[in-house]
Amino acid sequence: MEFQTKLIHGNWTGDNHTGATNVPIYYSNAFKHKTAKELEHIFAGREAGYVYSRIANPSVEAFEKRIAAAEGGVAAVATASGMSAIYLAVMNILKPNDEIISSSGVFGGTYNLFKHLEDYQLKVKFLETLDEESLGSEISDRTKVVFAETIGNPKLDVLDMEAVAKVCQKKNIIFIVDSTITTPYLIRPISYGADVVIHSTSKYINGNSNAIGGVIVDGGSKKYGDDKFSGFSQYAKRFSRFAFTAKLRKEIAKDIGAALSPMNSFLNLVGIETLGLRMKAHCANAGELAQYLSTHPKINGVNYPLLNNSSYYGLAKKYYEKGASAIITCRLGSKEKAFNFIDNLKLTKPGKCR
Repeated sequence: MEFQTKLIHGNWTGDNHTGATNVPIYYSNAFKHKTAKELEHIFAGREAGYVYSRIANPSVEAFEKRIAAAEGGVAAVATASGMSAIYLAVMNILKPNDEIISSSGVFGGTYNLFKHLEDYQLKVKFLETLDEESLGSEISDRTKVVFAETIGNPKLDVLDMEAVAKVCQKKNIIFIVDSTITTPYLIRPISYGADVVIHSTSKYINGNSNAIGGVIVDGGSKKYGDDKFSGFSQYAKRFSRFAFTAKLRKEIAKDIGAALSPMNSFLNLVGIETLGLRMKAHCANAGELAQYLSTHPKINGVNYPLLNNSSYYGLAKKYYEKGASAIITCRLGSKEKAFNFIDNLKLTKPGKCR
């Protein structure tokens, strides 16, 4: 299937019992089974099925499969928010005294989360630039994860995924990429060497500002079989390329319980069907607006990766031929001028994310 068709029909052929063409919303906490033994096997992960919606739910699973297909991953785990997706993904890998290397230009919530992880004997290094040179000098024996965003929010720095993936492959480090801003319409990080992809689905994937959610996409890496990831030993042997997802579902995702609700899964499934069409329009509008603002006499500087004068223009052209998403930043000279500008917008008001 082509991309847009996959968003509508990927991993879904209709409900076999009723013929419904949309995924049903399964609002059930628990699920019955023929025998107690069957229930035990499903709960222990020895058989597929549903026991409790904190662990797995048919509506949520349908959304997970749709996202995994769109990203080219082997599996996905949906979560209650984008921040919970980041937390669960990194903590699925890390143990005390391990280390994360992260881009310093990540989303503020992510930055704060990583700083707080230091309270749990986890070291975090923030680098202004992630490339072969910077990683080569900063990676240590403790480094287990390199984390970055495809396009940083709000810095709008463009990640050279191939370069970073090359280092992570050589050093056997898990490369996690947050692709919230770009979505699988603009780029699929797994195809460039990412091991795990994360989205806050509340933004472009949902598209309607009516459902908070997150998702973790497993790229099917073989790195977890290495001795440095001892916590994955049993999962790598039994589940091979599904080791990351198997451990995530069996341990921290189940224990923390940050599950996406069936209703929010349904709303995300409805939203994702138009993702390709919306992103195409978003990118076109952002490009035109960035060009216009860059010539405005009252604006001191406009930041958008596909502007010719952007320091990231070369990387943006390499990775984002369809567009560099829809976030633009600009400088007006002072906070007061910025607030005045925002307060006088006609269609967008402070706090309104549409």
